[in-house]
Amino acid sequence: MPAATLRHPTLSQTYYERADQPNLSPLASYLLRLIHVKRTNLCVSADVTTTNELLKIAEEVGDHICVLKTHADIISDFGEKTIRGLNEVSRRKKFLVFEDRKFGDIGNTVQQQYVGGPLTIVRWAPIVNAHIFPGPAIISALSQAAQKAITAYNTSVHTDIRASPTASVADDADDNYEDHYEQGADSDEEETEFDRKGRKQSVVSVSTTISMRSEALSPQPHTRPSISRVSSGAEDEDEGDDPEALDHLGPPPYFRSLLLLAQMSSANNFFSPEYTAACVKHARENRDFVMGFIAQQTLNEKADDNFITMTPGVQLQSGGDGLGQQYNTPQKVVGEMGTDIIIVGRGIIAAQDRKAAALEYRKQGWNAYRERVRSLRSQRR
Repeated sequence: MPAATLRHPTLSQTYYERADQPNLSPLASYLLRLIHVKRTNLCVSADVTTTNELLKIAEEVGDHICVLKTHADIISDFGEKTIRGLNEVSRRKKFLVFEDRKFGDIGNTVQQQYVGGPLTIVRWAPIVNAHIFPGPAIISALSQAAQKAITAYNTSVHTDIRASPTASVADDADDNYEDHYEQGADSDEEETEFDRKGRKQSVVSVSTTISMRSEALSPQPHTRPSISRVSSGAEDEDEGDDPEALDHLGPPPYFRSLLLLAQMSSANNFFSPEYTAACVKHARENRDFVMGFIAQQTLNEKADDNFITMTPGVQLQSGGDGLGQQYNTPQKVVGEMGTDIIIVGRGIIAAQDRKAAALEYRKQGWNAYRERVRSLRSQRR
């Protein structure tokens, strides 16, 4: 890392301290607070091809992650069941959804890809990402589309579905998910769901709300939710979340944010230092929408930089996959390179016990963060 980056204040600050700074969008602030309260900087990349498998993974790893990364365009049966399922599990398990769409076209095209077609990404994914090789107008195009979606949500009729966890999600995903997430209603009611053998599975609360508001639903920076009951010291941030604090944090704001693809983990990629610098420049000019980067190291250099960096290509041992992917350990990317969130795919998805694998990555990512903060603070005393 450049010397200026190594000395940047965000490297020795806790997630909690960074969340309280004024130069953040509401969603970025919420994510930092969620990481602090849930005590996990793990994102799982759920690269699977069916809705049932995606929702099963979300159930298995949801307690240990702050973000779930999706590739909706490889889900063969993507539809309303997928969207409703992701919304329900993410709300219950307390994580954000990041659709790894990698937008990279002219403004009019990316707007249509974002809000339309069979995926309607803007509806269900709070976080998306984009290349800037088409030019910086891609940022404003996506931002405009996101703002229109928020405005439309404020004046729309929408159905809210809440359900208690299904008892046998991991063992009977096909039956339970298909029945559980295809509910719909146009009035307030409670519905008790039964499986095909007549056994009671869950209670689904369905409500319809008609919103006619002129103000944005997403809170502005000065109205960020408080988590004052949670300690702000890194020395108190051990593994294991705090259910009371998570409940106090509440749901995320209805907001949308963008990550810029500034660096990649694949070998011999064409992301030059000049391209990376351009990403940082345009992120600074669009702080209200750009929350950070996909990169291999922190890109915070100026005093008021507070961008969130998510790093893919993380495994417990460094190496490669023979197809160009280069892997680094949590200690390397968080402890040495100063990134904020580790993105893990096959190291968890291919594990025999995904929940146990997610817990191990969670611990290693969190310990790397705590050690970095403590070490840098002790050096400055």
